[in-house]
Formats: sequence, C-alpha cells, structure tokens
Amino acid sequence: MIALVGGKVFTMRGEPIENAIVLVEDGKILAVGNDLGVPDGFYPIDVSGKIVTPGIIDAHTHLGVYGEAMAWAGEDVNEKSDPITPGMHTLDAINPADIGLAEAYQGGITTVMIAPGSANPIGGQCVIAKTKRKSTADEMVICKYAGLKIAFGENPRRCYGVEQKKAPITRMATASLIRETFYKAHQYIKKQGEKDCQFNLGMEAVARVLRREMPLRAHAHRADDIVTAIRIAKEFDVDIIIEHATESYLVADVMARENVPAVLGPTLTTRVKLELKDKSMEAPAALYQSGVTFAMMSDHPVIPSCFLPVYAGLATRFGLPEEHGLKIITSEAAKILGLSNRLGSIAPGLDADLVVWSGHPFHLSSRPELIMVDGVVESSYPPSHAF
Repeated sequence: MIALVGGKVFTMRGEPIENAIVLVEDGKILAVGNDLGVPDGFYPIDVSGKIVTPGIIDAHTHLGVYGEAMAWAGEDVNEKSDPITPGMHTLDAINPADIGLAEAYQGGITTVMIAPGSANPIGGQCVIAKTKRKSTADEMVICKYAGLKIAFGENPRRCYGVEQKKAPITRMATASLIRETFYKAHQYIKKQGEKDCQFNLGMEAVARVLRREMPLRAHAHRADDIVTAIRIAKEFDVDIIIEHATESYLVADVMARENVPAVLGPTLTTRVKLELKDKSMEAPAALYQSGVTFAMMSDHPVIPSCFLPVYAGLATRFGLPEEHGLKIITSEAAKILGLSNRLGSIAPGLDADLVVWSGHPFHLSSRPELIMVDGVVESSYPPSHAF
C-alpha cells in the first residue's frame, strides 16, 4: 500500500489537484484528493513539487515485433508472403527483451498498442500490452484482440505491385481484396455449425470484427484513403479506427459526422513518401476543433515511443490546448483503445499506472522520476542509453 504525497496531480478528469495524495492498494488507485491524509499501513512517498500523471499510453507502435538494433533478424512485423493474412497475431512475435520496450517504460510509457505492419491490405491482429517487462509476452498483454490491421495507400501497393508484381497494384485492388475477404467471412459465419464448415484461422479473425468484438485499425494517410476505409466499414457495419490519419484534417467533418476516431502520427517525421506531402503540425488542433476523437502515436520504431510526451507537447505549439495535449496520450488514448475503465486517468478503481515527473511532461527538461505499473514501483530495469 503506497501513498504519493504532495504532488500536483493531473487526474485527466477535471482540474489538476494541488498538494494531493494518491492512495494505491492491491494494484489499483484507492483514492485521490488533497484532504485524505495517509492512512495507517500506507507507505508514504514524498512527491512535493512534482507532477503526477496517469501512465502514458502510446496508441500505435510496433514495439517488440520490430526489434531495435537487430536488423532483419528482429523484423517480424510484416508477413509479405500473401497480401491477406488476418490469422497472423502480433502476440506470436513480441520479444519482451526488445530494448524499445524498456526505454518506453523508462520514458513513462506504461501501455502500448502493438500492431503488425502495413505491407498487407489485411495484415493481422493487434494487442495491447503494458511495458513493464515480464518473462513472457502473454504476461504483458492486457488485451489479446485489440483490432485487425488493414492498410490502404502506398505501402501495400509498393510491397506487392512494385516489388512482387501482383495485386494489389492499385488502390482499387486493395479495397477489393479487403471487401472480398469480408464477404467470405460473412459466408463463413453463416456456415458455422454445419458439418461441411471447415475451420479457418483467418476467417475467425475477420468474424471477430464482423461481430464487433474488435475494431478495424486502418492504416490510411491520404484523405481519399481515409474515406475509402470509412466507406468499407460502413458497408459491413463494423467499428473502425483510422491509424496515422495524416490528411485527416482535410476530412475532419466526415470523421466527426461518422464518429470515427483517429490515432494521429507520427508527427515528427519528414515527408519521406508522397502520401505525406501534406503532413501538417496543425492537424491535432484541427481535429480537436472539429470534434474528432483522437490520440497520438509514435509508430515506434519510426520515432521512439519513449518521447511521446514531447510529440504531444509540440502539438500545443501549433494550437492544441495543453490540457487536451495530455489527454491524447492518456485518457483519450484509453478511450480509443476501449480501456478507459482501466487506464488513462487517476480515479478510484483504475489500474495504478502512475508517473511522477520532475516538471511538466511537455517540458524538454522534465523526466520521469518514479514509474508505477499495477501499483508496483519498478526499480530493476537496466540503465538505458536514452535516459
């Protein structure tokens, strides 16, 4: 039982609480306020002059499946043998020893969504994991079915049309392959229970989406690709989240009207391909003003997950309110991941994932001084090159 005493607490559910106490018991937040006192049996930790936030959430990464400093040997993110691979699952490729996971943790990133890559029109299933290292990936994962990755735009066209000289060569083919797979899954569901129905691992994954047990996670940069993704989701009446969403600010009215959320980024890259030519640092502010629900990503290893608060802080330089800048890496990210009942805020009953910062998380001089996951202060991580 732990009491964090005297810090400025950003609960993400109202105004920050000055000189507050956060009580933690059995891995959960027991209470938060500035008039609690420290009950008997609680170990007090003085965090006076510090800032306390929920654990930071990176809503789109390839941590553990695209290992750092391992070249091709650690690159398990794209199964390029076939454009349609819904049966693939990131859980089977996560390396808990990936240095990127350790550095994310040390940067205050306590929860991450881990996705397959975007080479395939349908690439596989995503997971949500906590970054505190365990012996196995299974022990780190808190949501095994976090979404089915689909991809539009340049990446599948380049991987198959340019490099392998087969479909999808065009955007039309990408959309057609995705549609055809979903029609097949409809037929598969209808046949389940019949004697001649043969088990199909890929169709089982798509069926989870059709039953709304997990969403589509659609890699889409260009505005027209975003609209195509939404069109397909509406055709099959499934939930969808737009990943990357580079030109989402151009169709923010559509996304707001259709109530489609986005995970935006990575914002701190250059325009390395054509579909990024209209990338704008003002996109977060534009989505906020349009009423679009969105979070921010690192897309690690494209840019390091451990500095996600810096990327969110830069968005405030371009018009995003500071309070919402924190929300897109905490409470809004948790909402999009479907875990706001566990993560993203400091409130009774939620997981005790907390970070004590030396200053405001957006300040370049600020750093995590204490990191807590599930109520445990981890102190056994090896020194990191990044921190």
